[in-house]
Amino acid sequence: MAKSALITGITGQDGSYLAEYLLDLGYDVFGMVRRSSTETLERIEHIKNKIEFVQADLLDQASLDKALQTSSPDEIYNLAAQSFVPTSWSQPVLTAEFTGLGVTRILESMRHFAPDAKFYQASSSEMYGKVREVPQTEMTPFHPRSPYAVAKAYGHHITVNYRESYNLFAASGILFNHESPRRGREFVTRKITDGVARIKLGLAENLALGTLDAQRDWGFAGDYVRAMHLMLQQDQPDDFVVATGSTHSVREFLEIAFDHVGLKYEDYVVQDPRYMRPAEVDQLIGDNSKARQILGWEPTVTFEQLVKMMVDSDLQLLGG
Repeated sequence: MAKSALITGITGQDGSYLAEYLLDLGYDVFGMVRRSSTETLERIEHIKNKIEFVQADLLDQASLDKALQTSSPDEIYNLAAQSFVPTSWSQPVLTAEFTGLGVTRILESMRHFAPDAKFYQASSSEMYGKVREVPQTEMTPFHPRSPYAVAKAYGHHITVNYRESYNLFAASGILFNHESPRRGREFVTRKITDGVARIKLGLAENLALGTLDAQRDWGFAGDYVRAMHLMLQQDQPDDFVVATGSTHSVREFLEIAFDHVGLKYEDYVVQDPRYMRPAEVDQLIGDNSKARQILGWEPTVTFEQLVKMMVDSDLQLLGG
């Protein structure tokens, strides 16, 4: 019998890649969607006929209970969150509800209605924040620097708590930044590649950004969803850092993106203080040796390939 998986946040970047991956493996895929007028199925348009949708909301316990009873999943992937860091400062309470307490609600549903399922929690490298050591491992202490990161840290710890208290199979992937052509345009990487495409095609004259010196460990989302799946195929639940292990600055991202279309970023990029964070995260770089060793996982797309892939996709989207 085919395995079944319930994915929260299926309409997001990671949810869409994970759904594709699991469908290719022969899974029955259930996608949890909120009843909202702005729900966009754009990223999963090409596979939506193969997905069974269940309506539920991370803020509503009863709807989650029903979703788990309806789908009776073998695997649950909790990818839903208010995931844009800047928004977490303007909506800190809502971010805590979705990104923090939402995890508790779904674990509670699992405990009562799907205790034999395997649970994946999308943790984030943002939890490290003001980093205590470089690179960061599964054992590095957290020092979150935004309401989003604080909520993610809560979600991470409550997952460990349910694993230890109720003997549930609950694993967390501490994912470092992962991008793709399906990334939302509000994120700096997609903002850059969309901007580059617009400038190249004469649709824009410049690109306004915050700090250019922030460094991130950037990988390809399609690679990272494989790691999520691998975590739930293990005999024991555990937490894993998923990262490339190399770091690049926003400036480097700009250089590759503009160079790819034959332009120089210095001619088009303007810095705008509105895009500076109240508390910046400096150097996030992940040590993925545990994931390599235990899961046999490694990234396949390089930083440069990722940037070019995103630029090409945005050129195509804009008719270039």
